[in-house]
This record gives sequence, C-alpha cells and structure tokens, in this order.
Amino acid sequence: MRVLIIDAYYPRFLAHAMEQMDLASLGYEEILTRLLQLRFGTADFYSRHLRALGHEARDVIFNCDILQRRWAAENGVAVGASAPKIPARVGRLPIVRRWIAARDTLLDIAQWQVRKARPDVLYLQDLNLFPPEILLSLKDSVRLIVGQIACPLPTSHYLKAFDLILTSFPHYVDRLRNIGPAAEYFRIGFDPIVLDELGAVARVRRCTFVGGISPAHGGRTRFLEQVARGVDIEFFGYGADTLARDSPILPKHRGEAWAMDMYRVLAQSRITVNVHIDVAENFANNMRLYEATGCGALLLTDEKDNLDDLFRTGDEVVAYRSVDDAIDKIRHYMQHPDEAAAIARAGQQRTLSEHTYRHRMEELSEILDRYLRSAR
Repeated sequence: MRVLIIDAYYPRFLAHAMEQMDLASLGYEEILTRLLQLRFGTADFYSRHLRALGHEARDVIFNCDILQRRWAAENGVAVGASAPKIPARVGRLPIVRRWIAARDTLLDIAQWQVRKARPDVLYLQDLNLFPPEILLSLKDSVRLIVGQIACPLPTSHYLKAFDLILTSFPHYVDRLRNIGPAAEYFRIGFDPIVLDELGAVARVRRCTFVGGISPAHGGRTRFLEQVARGVDIEFFGYGADTLARDSPILPKHRGEAWAMDMYRVLAQSRITVNVHIDVAENFANNMRLYEATGCGALLLTDEKDNLDDLFRTGDEVVAYRSVDDAIDKIRHYMQHPDEAAAIARAGQQRTLSEHTYRHRMEELSEILDRYLRSAR
C-alpha cells in the first residue's frame, strides 16, 4: 500500500531545528531528511518501518513553513505568498506567528502533496490539520483517510471525514464509534534506533521529569511542585516561563530538551517520573511510558487500570497512587539503586521485545490492509 503520513511539529522545536541548518543550500528532501533524523515525536518511525514491511510510505511535516514552500517551489506549485526571508537566527515567536499567518498557504501545499502522491492511505497524526470540507474533497485522490489521536476530541464536525481513527486511549474507541467513524485501539511505541544513535550514556541524573509544564497541564504542575518540594529531581521541557515566580520547580528546571536531547536526558536518568494528562482518565497510554523504559530509566508512573496490560507493575515499572506515594517511592529507589536498576533493565527488555515501532507497524499494516479491503 502507499501511505502518506502528515504530522505537525511543535513550532518551538521547529524554530530550534531551523536555526541549525544552512537552509539556503538545502533542497526539500535534504531538509525533510535532516528534520526526521532529529527524532522528534514519531520522526520517521512509522514510514521507515512500513517501508521495511514492503509498503511505500512518505512523511510530510505540515507546519514547517520553509520546508513546505520549498516543496511547492520544486514541484511548480504556485502559492499565495512569497517564501519568507530566512534570518540568520530564527526567533521562536516569529516561527509561531508565521505558521498561523501561513496556514491557508500550508493547507494549499499539503493538498497538492496529497493529490500528487495519490496514496492508498492518508494518515494524519493530528485530526485538526485539515478542515473536514478539505478532507472530503480529497477523497477522489485517497482510498482511506485515517487519523490518530491521544488528546481531547475535536468536535464531531471534524471527525466526519475520517474513515478510521486510531487511538492509544482505550476509552476513546467506543466514544468515537458512537460519534460515527470506525475506531481501533492502537498503542504508541519506541524505536531502538534511538539507542544506536545515543551510544553509551552514563546514568548521571538521579531523578528527572521530562515534559510540558503549562497552564494546560494544571493538575500535573501542582503534582510536580509537590514532588519538587519533597525530593531531589531535575525538570526538562517547555513551559517553565509560565510558572509562578515562587514555583519550587524553577530552581530545578534545566531548560527545554527536544528530540535526541530528550532521549539523552532519559538515558542519563536512573529514575524518571511520568504524569498522564487529565484526558487519559484512568488509562496508561503516553509516549513517555515507552521512551523512558526504552532508554533504560526506571519509570515511575501514575497507577492506571490498564498499566499491567503494558508492563508488569513492580517488576518492569513502578506505579504511584498519590503524590506522597510518589515521593516515598522516589526516596526508596534512590536509596536502593540496585533494585531500581533491575526494574529498569526489565522494563527496557519488555519495551524492546514488545513495544517497538516495528511491532506497532506490523499491527498497523494489518489494520490498514483490513480496512482497505473492506473499502473496495
């Protein structure tokens, strides 16, 4: 099958990434390859393993303005606005503003990419990228429109154009089906290529949290502030600038960690803390489950109903029930490093043997093939 995977990256990461490239000398494919090789989000973890399984698969980064305009120029596609000048240092806020201002142009380019590729499967990592009217207009070029979600559901208006929606939230499957589109449970994973590219990394950090801290993560922030008062922990990720000036997180915050820098922090961590967002309800699902264990850190995560379906709690990961329980367990495993290391090794073995993107793409290939056959 031919699969076109369209994703959007955090604008702040794109700003950071673009600063590192000599964009004037690079063509579309070179920029895209370099971005994917930074290992942000799911990078090329879907497309590379789908290709290894015999499919044709390509990636599009929808909101990388410079990259997408480069594709348009190389493919003779006229767009509404001229390509922006690239400053010597690309500031973060201009990137965010440029994406918003250029959204109509980016939609035009992405439609051209879909129509040129004529994929069997259009796979959207963000359900909000295309308005439903545009998705419906693309059905003459696509056999199956598929979306993936692990965040608050958009309105039902945005769901009607999808033939299939995949989700790592078990509780979303029936909700989506009741709204209208077909839905399947589909877990996230880890790609061992990260370990190959990291090489040997010393575990020099006792305990970390890696992730977003912002007003949108209110419950998580309050939890982490209590943890920061109770134990020696380092924080990495975006959103520190939104914290109150007296937040106990701030003195322990080490800045943003994107892509391979994030994986390196996890590989340096003896213990790392995971906190699911509220919309996960009582189900474990997020990327950090697999990223942390895949990198060999002891994962301390919130107790969820389905956690034992993914890992053996107490043997491969450790679960907490409250902030006090989390603090007690962090202290315990800091004082018993051999016990912590044994659980971390078991967690890593479980991820590498069962939760890699190669495993996931084998599952995805079967799901997509089944839906394509039924769509004939």
